[in-house]
Amino acid sequence: MSLNVESQHREEEAGKSGFGARYALMLIVLLWASQLTGLVGLISGNAQSAIAIHFQTTKIAWFSQIGLLGGVFATPFVVKAAAMYGKKRVMVVITVLGLVGDLIAALATNYETLLVGRGIAGFYSASVPLVYALTRDVFPRRLVGPASGFLGGGVGLVALGGPFLSGWLLDDHGFRAALWFLVAGTALALVLLLAFVPESPVREERTRMDWAGGVLLGGGLTVIVYGIGEASGWGWTSGRTLGCTAGGIVAVLAFLWVESRVAHPMFPISLLGRRRVWTTFLATGLVLGAVYGGGVVTNLLTLMPNIPGVSGGLGWTATKAAWVAAPGSILIIGAAVATGTLARRVDSRLLLGTGGALVALGFALTSQFHHTVGQFIAIGVFSAVGMGMVVSMIPVMIIESVEPEEQALANGAQGMAQGVVQGLLMQVAFVILARDGTVLKGTEFYGDDGYTNGFLLSAGVVTVAALLVLLIPKGKRLDEVEAGQAA
Repeated sequence: MSLNVESQHREEEAGKSGFGARYALMLIVLLWASQLTGLVGLISGNAQSAIAIHFQTTKIAWFSQIGLLGGVFATPFVVKAAAMYGKKRVMVVITVLGLVGDLIAALATNYETLLVGRGIAGFYSASVPLVYALTRDVFPRRLVGPASGFLGGGVGLVALGGPFLSGWLLDDHGFRAALWFLVAGTALALVLLLAFVPESPVREERTRMDWAGGVLLGGGLTVIVYGIGEASGWGWTSGRTLGCTAGGIVAVLAFLWVESRVAHPMFPISLLGRRRVWTTFLATGLVLGAVYGGGVVTNLLTLMPNIPGVSGGLGWTATKAAWVAAPGSILIIGAAVATGTLARRVDSRLLLGTGGALVALGFALTSQFHHTVGQFIAIGVFSAVGMGMVVSMIPVMIIESVEPEEQALANGAQGMAQGVVQGLLMQVAFVILARDGTVLKGTEFYGDDGYTNGFLLSAGVVTVAALLVLLIPKGKRLDEVEAGQAA
């Protein structure tokens, strides 16, 4: 069946109103697949305090970082393989890898084994760009925008239900229960994917895998993040820190040289060189990377114990933190839905910039007022509305910037940019926290000044991202893109 006939068939099957039962079910399955990574990040973020104390480690930063590094390294290979062999097929493979990693982590009896499991499980995060590309391939054209916005806004559902789930798991059953839930969640994603999601009809010509380009890009970025992460122990001017950073930069530059010369590049330079594309990647990568990096600081602040002179944490239970965050989570969902609707009539750049400005304001206020429930709820209004606007606009802006056959590559590149920024900012945040930290019985605790500076870091980066939106050239709105594809 040709792509045009296939597309027409999808249009007719979906009908002229709503998604229809089949597409609604498919959307729910893809929502779970796309937001599982966010749920894993939320649960593991909430669990890191208990894990640090249990394993008596000062290296708790790597509990979150190791999976991020695995995802960054795997993404170029995953996206390229998906384009040639099928997005669903490749998603199944990396979901199985994620399940294996989750099992290793859940069964781990020491911190090193736990990190190995989390590193393998991190390969699953490379599935997120495939979800959005698959949505563009298998949904009728008129439903691609609403479906993508719904998937992006799903972060609000995770933010609403995830904290209560993690609170129940951690407060009532301990961090082991949280790790076993990750096993169950990944297994569910695998079953649902196999049962209810069709394979994409869009394929590239099968060519040789650009192994050199993938290793240079994924490896170079991974080495940079690793070097920054170890800088607090090695010293910022030590040979190892500078060597990792310089080596990673050289590898990325070598990637650009290789990609301009191989017959079938991992990421075509023609795509990355378009101003609309690279500016979108830069702005969205910075804003989401900073948001998730700031989330790590928030989790530590609320869940670390309050020990005068040692720890400036609030000492909340995970369940209490969930109730405090619930109003903001509802606002994220509402803002995402409303922004997705506005995107058909309002320039997406304006919506993204406004959302970023609100998030930056929220972080700046939180840096000064983060000691009571009332402060968190009141300030959370700004952050939540801004977050809803940002997450709903990112998939829409990528749809507006690339052709359908470039969607997976574009989502993969954006995801890598976000992952690198997130990894770097998380490491820098831990360095900032540690400057006001105290090690007690093998565990590092952080003071109030460290949390203040951590929030200011995120506020500054998001502000820069919001200003960078001004560099993005004007393009077609979502409704114009859909009309052009229909023609």
